[in-house]
Amino acid sequence: MERTRSSRRSPPPKKRSSKHRATIESLNGDIICIIFSSLGFFDLVRCSAVCKSWNAIINRCKLLQLLYCKLHGFSNASGSSMRLHLEELAMKHHRFALEEGRIDIDQWKAHSVGVDQCRMKRGLILTGVGDKVMRLWSLEGYKCVEEYSLPNAASLVDFDFDESKIVGLVGTRICIWRRNGLRSVFPSLEGTFMKGLCMRYFDPEAVVGCEDGTARVFDMYSRKCSQIIRMHCAPVTSLSLSEDQLIISGSSLGSIAIAGLSSDQRVATLRSTDCTGIKTLCYNPCSRLVFAGTTAGYASCWDLRTMKSLWETRISPNVVYSLQHLQNDTSTLVVGGIDGVLRVLDQNTGEVLSRCVMDIGSASSSSNKVSGVIERNEGRRLSVGCCIDRIPKTIRPPITCLAVGMKKVVTTHNSKYIRLWKFNYSDKYL
Repeated sequence: MERTRSSRRSPPPKKRSSKHRATIESLNGDIICIIFSSLGFFDLVRCSAVCKSWNAIINRCKLLQLLYCKLHGFSNASGSSMRLHLEELAMKHHRFALEEGRIDIDQWKAHSVGVDQCRMKRGLILTGVGDKVMRLWSLEGYKCVEEYSLPNAASLVDFDFDESKIVGLVGTRICIWRRNGLRSVFPSLEGTFMKGLCMRYFDPEAVVGCEDGTARVFDMYSRKCSQIIRMHCAPVTSLSLSEDQLIISGSSLGSIAIAGLSSDQRVATLRSTDCTGIKTLCYNPCSRLVFAGTTAGYASCWDLRTMKSLWETRISPNVVYSLQHLQNDTSTLVVGGIDGVLRVLDQNTGEVLSRCVMDIGSASSSSNKVSGVIERNEGRRLSVGCCIDRIPKTIRPPITCLAVGMKKVVTTHNSKYIRLWKFNYSDKYL
């Protein structure tokens, strides 16, 4: 008997179960090593930081050492020389990204009221000043991982943090929040000094710049004011600390003074009284350079080794609120101010390398994360002759504070929102 046509039909193919999809973890180490061996040096370094297993494979196969020797024509390479090369490569990549890379901007609602301060360390962002809470954000997914409430009705003036604690200036008191949620408050100091305007922390001391022109040094362990140093005849508006126990301070009258924690007195003056007040300070321990931003839009630089001015550039017609650089970077300085333009400067010359704003012509997108809606936009670089006043202020709100990470900058704008600027640059030419 002949089979019917329908009986000759093959059964429909079975769908593959998603439970048995192959992942890179299912590959053995030799295959992963072959894949990694086709990568460039910078991509290989990034892969080594993804997880312990990848790092172990790259180290076992000595891929970084082999590629480093191949690039430089060496038969063998020491660990120190390769680490130095890695650091130089990372800094070069960072500079090219800030100066020429594509800009993506992520923005999300971080507070219920406006905040104007931020700090960024180890993949975490701490935001506050303006709200009754400080919030710690993870750069991975922009998730709020911790929240710290202020004591009573006191207002937060300034803050900083490390891997174990947050140190804040609250009214005329120093508060410490442990990362486990416990909070301790220094004994009340009302009436003992004028209003604190700024604070910097370098374990084990916190230094407060005061309205009476003094810098008050607090020991974090004894909870006492250990030193009072007369820095200026005007309010201390900005501070920066160095590892070799120097206090660098700027005043509302434009002077910049240096004091030593061991001497209890001012030891040098970088800048005398001027008509433009100092709004922000930054110190680079690698190059021994001090950078300052003023109320009149000037950015300036001094060399602590010679105590001489290297350059001064008027980068904006208005106030410069914040300037920072990446740790160990001696090439670029990122500056923000009241005009809302993010500027990248050359640390050694003061030349403006790039001016960036959010692009109103780019198509924005959004996604829902744990922390809420993340709005994504592109950034654009302004030409030298571009008229900034023609750019709507809604897309360039004042940059009240910024913090710099590897190929990224976080900014606050005295609003409910935080912006993360991500600079991307191909390393194929490096």
